[in-house]
Amino acid sequence: MPANVVVPEVGESIVDARVAKWLKKEGDAVNVGDPLVELETDKIDVEVAAPQAGVLGRIAYGDGADVKVGEVLGVIEDGKGTKDTKEQSAASAPPRDVVAGADKKRATPAARNAAQQNAVDLKQVSGSGDAGRVMRRDVEAAASAEAAAPKAALRAVPQVEPKPSTPVREDRRVEGNRTEERVRMSKRRATIAKRLVEAQSTAAMLTTFNEVDMTAVMAVRERHKQSFKDRHGVGLGLTSFFVKASVGALRAFPRINAEIQGDEMVLKHYYDIGVAVGASEGLVVPVLRDADRMSFATIEQKVRQFAKAADEGTLSLADIKGGTFTITNGGVFGSLLSTPILNPPQVGILGLHAIKDRPMAVNGQVVVRQMMYVALTYDHRIVDGAEAVQFLVRIKQLIEDPGALLIE
Repeated sequence: MPANVVVPEVGESIVDARVAKWLKKEGDAVNVGDPLVELETDKIDVEVAAPQAGVLGRIAYGDGADVKVGEVLGVIEDGKGTKDTKEQSAASAPPRDVVAGADKKRATPAARNAAQQNAVDLKQVSGSGDAGRVMRRDVEAAASAEAAAPKAALRAVPQVEPKPSTPVREDRRVEGNRTEERVRMSKRRATIAKRLVEAQSTAAMLTTFNEVDMTAVMAVRERHKQSFKDRHGVGLGLTSFFVKASVGALRAFPRINAEIQGDEMVLKHYYDIGVAVGASEGLVVPVLRDADRMSFATIEQKVRQFAKAADEGTLSLADIKGGTFTITNGGVFGSLLSTPILNPPQVGILGLHAIKDRPMAVNGQVVVRQMMYVALTYDHRIVDGAEAVQFLVRIKQLIEDPGALLIE
């Protein structure tokens, strides 16, 4: 008997989604478990599989449609799905594994969307991801190359200007153009925009600043970078130092590790630290669960895994759910100073910035030190200004004396 294909429950905080792309067409034969359609949510992209074998008889919502959890996306009619028909239908629809010659290459959902928008043939794109997986950046590079090729060809043709025998009027030409492009925001980007506005309208946000002498930490990294990498397979970055320092400061000022629910404060005695990661579809914040129990190596390994998964679009809901406090590092992009926005329902976020050599007075002498500005944005409804200032002072103390992190 017919079976409905419905929008699944992805997570308790996700109530709607957007149809990114149907992988099958009406009339295609399918087997149980065949991927039918990709959905884009505000947090992750998911595939909906066929609940039974048969034929995709009807598609209720096409690409780009907004749907809610539980709504019927399509109907599987009675029919026989075989391996042969599965392979045939996979050849006629944009599959997860893109075939190029005799080799199979995988493409992320973001790459497939970019290919569709730029009219790029995925079969002709070389993947830079794991096992040759095609990434969004690969598609964009291919699109840029295709666009540049005709221009290069035109430049290669010599232009011979005739010499007029009489003076002629020369029209003025303006370089470039004034075209506009209207692009619909992705579900994730639209949700990010909504949450940022909500954060500013619902929380009493205030930001306090301090500066940290990074010279000691940078010296530790320099002394141990090779042995650390040889032993753990990952570089010793700054993130682990600031995660450890944040845990120590949160222990001293527990209300910054809390959230507001109604007229109550929920004080959390665990430390799930979110680390903001830039992705092609927008900022995501994967969470280091029980960060207080993690070693420096574990933190660096997890952060590297998160960054890779964010780039490939493979972060899971479990990776980004929850979090008690967030760290964001604008310094990797060159930011010298910023006021980060809270990640609700959290009441604190630590902003890191670029490290710059600056002349500083140390023990009566002017010396050059490696300095970083740090910022703490907090919800003034439950965090007092004195707490926020002392929190940053504690961060400063722990970073400037890396040995103190071992005691914490």
